[in-house]
Amino acid sequence: MTLELKGVTKVVEGEVHIHPTDLQLEKGTMNVLLGPTLSGKTSLMRLMAGLDVPNQGKVFWEGQDVTGMRVQDRQVAMVYQQFINYPSMSVYDNIASPLKLMGKSSSEIDKAVKKSADLMQLTAMLDRKPLELSGGQQQRCALARALVKDAGLVLLDEPLANLDYKLREELRVEIPKIFEEAGSIFVYATTEPEEALLLGGNTAAMWEGRVTQFDLTPTVYRQPKDATTARVFSDPPMNFLNVSKKGTKIMFGNNQSAAAKGPIKALSDGNYIAGFRPNHLELNAHGPDGMQFDTKLIVTELTGSETFVHLDHQGEKWVGLVHGVHNLELGAELKVYLDTRHVYIFSEDGKLVAPASYAVAA
Repeated sequence: MTLELKGVTKVVEGEVHIHPTDLQLEKGTMNVLLGPTLSGKTSLMRLMAGLDVPNQGKVFWEGQDVTGMRVQDRQVAMVYQQFINYPSMSVYDNIASPLKLMGKSSSEIDKAVKKSADLMQLTAMLDRKPLELSGGQQQRCALARALVKDAGLVLLDEPLANLDYKLREELRVEIPKIFEEAGSIFVYATTEPEEALLLGGNTAAMWEGRVTQFDLTPTVYRQPKDATTARVFSDPPMNFLNVSKKGTKIMFGNNQSAAAKGPIKALSDGNYIAGFRPNHLELNAHGPDGMQFDTKLIVTELTGSETFVHLDHQGEKWVGLVHGVHNLELGAELKVYLDTRHVYIFSEDGKLVAPASYAVAA
């Protein structure tokens, strides 16, 4: 069982929503579409589902061209962030509705509904109407309806955004297992890099209607092909710095330098762009080969056990995520440090030329 997109595009009123895209998804896999709002995730899912027809290219399901086939005639289940339930029907009947349309027996329906409701923690609410539920419970009802359909292709468009933290974490673990056991192709759209890492499987990084990289999730995270993918797979986005390689040194800032080690050591001399994630900036020195930067503190944000520090480095805006709660004076001059093992090196046109040392070793 495969879903294959070959050169599909989508243009709406002259605006390109999806640039030419090739993608192949396999049976029993979880595939995350990761990108910011308006990156094309929903547009791509609608092409997969048959809700939209591509302007160019074709969509194949198990080798069959289904480009013009109606969504009703495909094995597709889809759940949006803005959940849809039938307000006049009970939760039980909402969940059972696709099975009734499929002509399942009463006993089959009852067994499947109760199993799905138990997973979604809705067993005590099966007799209620959707409007008697909280927003999170209503979303769980929509998810449960997708679960019972036993579809070959399951598309979830930011489905957990309205759920409480505890249930969201539980479902991130449980939902992929269910669909993988059923042999479904699972596609999950999210704006959150952390969610993509938790879900695992494969990730397609998306930016302005393009899939910039599709691979195993850890590979896309640790070895992004370009600066755009690195920016997508970092929250807050990856920080960047112009550097040059000269002999055994990385040159940066005002005649500052650090030892070129790991993959960086093999690079030819020249100008590059260094990238590093916010969680790799530190407030304390990290060995003799680290990089030190003089910055100005713009603002801080406390997350509980960590602190976001927004910095100005020679006109460039950086974000650091440091452990602990820090009482820092806004506007103060602040020295920050970076271990060179955590530095990615991109060419001046943004292509990855040297992954971070820790990413290669991981």
